[in-house]
Amino acid sequence: MNFGSLVIARLYALGENVNSFEAKQGWKQGYLRAVVRNDDKKSIPNIERAKEIAEALGLEFYIGPPRETGPVYTVELDGADYAPIPRVDARLAAGGGAINDQVERTGALAFRRDWLRERDISPSDACLLKVTGDSMAPTLHDGDLVMIDERRTAIRNRHVYALIDTDGAARVKRLDHVPDQLIILTSDNPAHPVETRASEDMNRVNILGEIVWSAHAW
Repeated sequence: MNFGSLVIARLYALGENVNSFEAKQGWKQGYLRAVVRNDDKKSIPNIERAKEIAEALGLEFYIGPPRETGPVYTVELDGADYAPIPRVDARLAAGGGAINDQVERTGALAFRRDWLRERDISPSDACLLKVTGDSMAPTLHDGDLVMIDERRTAIRNRHVYALIDTDGAARVKRLDHVPDQLIILTSDNPAHPVETRASEDMNRVNILGEIVWSAHAW
C-alpha cells in the first residue's frame, strides 16, 4: 500500500474527507489532495511533509532499523542500555542429538543494545542454550553457550543453525540447502561424517534459528 492509499484509508477510518481535513488542519486547499490524487498531477511528499501528514492523521511515522516484536526490557549499566537474553536449560547436541522433554528458563545474560542492533539481533527473538559434544569443534566446544536468533530460519549455506532433527533431537550443525532436494548437515570436526536429509525427511527438519554468538567455557 502506498502513502496516498494509507492516507485515504485513515481518513475513512476517522470519518473525514480530504477537504474537511485540510480545513481542520489549516492547510491550504490541495495540500493533502495532491498526495492522494490518482493522476499525473499526484505529488510525492518529502519526508518532512509525509511526517506532518502522518502525525496529523494519528499515524506513527518511523524510519530506522527493525523494532522489537515482543516485550522490551532494558537494564542500564554505566550509562549504556542492556537487554537481557533468556537462558534456557535445553541442550544442543553437536553430535547425535539431545532430547529436551521440558524446557525452562534458567536466567539471562545482558547484552548491550547497540551491539545487538549492529548485528540485527532482536532481544525478544533470541535465547541462549548450551552445546554438548565435540562434533562442531573447533568452532563450538562441549559446554559452550550459544545465542540463537529465532527469526533466522531460512538456511544460508555454510552457516551454523540450531535444529530439531527428524528424530526429535535438538542439534547444532553447519547447513547447506539444495532447494526441493536435500539439506546437508556438516560437522566442523572432520571425525564426524556428513549427513543428508532428503525428500520427506528434509521437510521434517525444524530450524530453530541461526547461531549468532558463542561463549567458550574454560
